[in-house]
Amino acid sequence: MTTAAAAMVLALTALSPMSPSALARAPQRTDASGERTVVVYRVPTHDRRDVQKLISSGYDLIERRQGDDLFVMGDPSTANGLRRLGFAPSAVETMQKPLPHQPRTPRSTGGVDDTYDGGYHTVDAHYAHLDQVAAQHPDMAKAVTYGQSWLKQNGRGGRDLKAVCITKMKQGDCRLDPNSVKPRFFLMSQIHARELTTGEVSWRWIDNLTNDYGKDPDITALMDSTEMWVVPIANPDGVDIVAQGGDNPILQRKNADDSQGGGCGVNGQTGVDLNRNAGTHWGGAGTSTEPCSETYLGPAADSEPENTALEGLFRQLYPAVRTGTGDGDPAPATAKGLMISLHSDASMVLLPWEADHTIHTGNDAALRALAGKLGSLTGYQSGQAGEILYDASGGTDDWTYDKLGLASLTIEIGDSDGRGCSGFTPAFSCQDSYFWPKLKPALIYAAKQAVAPYRTAARGR
Repeated sequence: MTTAAAAMVLALTALSPMSPSALARAPQRTDASGERTVVVYRVPTHDRRDVQKLISSGYDLIERRQGDDLFVMGDPSTANGLRRLGFAPSAVETMQKPLPHQPRTPRSTGGVDDTYDGGYHTVDAHYAHLDQVAAQHPDMAKAVTYGQSWLKQNGRGGRDLKAVCITKMKQGDCRLDPNSVKPRFFLMSQIHARELTTGEVSWRWIDNLTNDYGKDPDITALMDSTEMWVVPIANPDGVDIVAQGGDNPILQRKNADDSQGGGCGVNGQTGVDLNRNAGTHWGGAGTSTEPCSETYLGPAADSEPENTALEGLFRQLYPAVRTGTGDGDPAPATAKGLMISLHSDASMVLLPWEADHTIHTGNDAALRALAGKLGSLTGYQSGQAGEILYDASGGTDDWTYDKLGLASLTIEIGDSDGRGCSGFTPAFSCQDSYFWPKLKPALIYAAKQAVAPYRTAARGR
């Protein structure tokens, strides 16, 4: 963190002597069921500094924006805290949600059929799905274990970290070697565990690629020419916590790392925000130094094994073609490969730099063209995060662009059409009726660009 950024964070935190993170560590009352009342507030803002004021004060600023209005998730007491900071919040949604880290209810796994909340797939199901696809389509898919979660690395249960490579196999395909013959398209999801739609889109993408080869001309051409890599669950420990809630999912965002303090009470959340922990512009805008905050950046850049393992996988798949270290140094126009990180639910397509909208990458025109096309296909806004949502430092797509020169974008999946499918845990029926039909053409388009993503603007596609 720069001296200026650190000073700003400390100063803004001081504005709220009892921040939500401080309150979270204090004794809290819950009802007999172990649930808490969760309220989503609409918060009008008047200055770009208001974003960091909210984040530094420990508020759960969710991925949603309407004009100058932001949205904060809290409890009934959150409104008073927001008013003390000078905001005028209004409640737009109230729900009862279970607390995190309750004892897991014993259950027998159903393999690929292991679901919760109407059909959302557990980590067990996602991993069984990867193994099933690789077994049923050995000429098209290969499952890869690339690391361990925080809990597993620390001997407390936890999970392996898994990916799948999908292509019509030729000799040498799907090797962990950055000098691949085929270009590579990388899709990842649920780095924020509570964003359930993202994992389901990855599930459908895997099935679409393997089931429609030889039937759909676009899919067949992609499978013949391109390697598609998918990490459906980038934060499995977090998703395990989410699934503990069953038909009322726990809104866990972060991983399960409690090494910086686990006494977060009912209004905070243990863990590190993996999408604020990556070692690019770490400690800048959009992060919090409070361990119980939803945007806690961790004790150091790349402190979390989920991130270091994922970054190791990226380095094994893509050459480091961006040789300059300045924010404006470009990757060469000949660079291959494209990465998309799925989030929800802002209905946006975001491009680097997400840490600071006042600076642009050396490939800004091409990345904007890509994001704009994906925005037109989905009906979403496109731009840098701070231009249309808010600045957020330490994210995956900034890291992959910065360290490798890899064309990288974030798609914030959301209900841009008023279909009743908004939020982190929409009705499962929204997946097939709304989200997948919206995302499928965008993913096919993006995968096609992996052969030369920075030439998109020049081609006018």
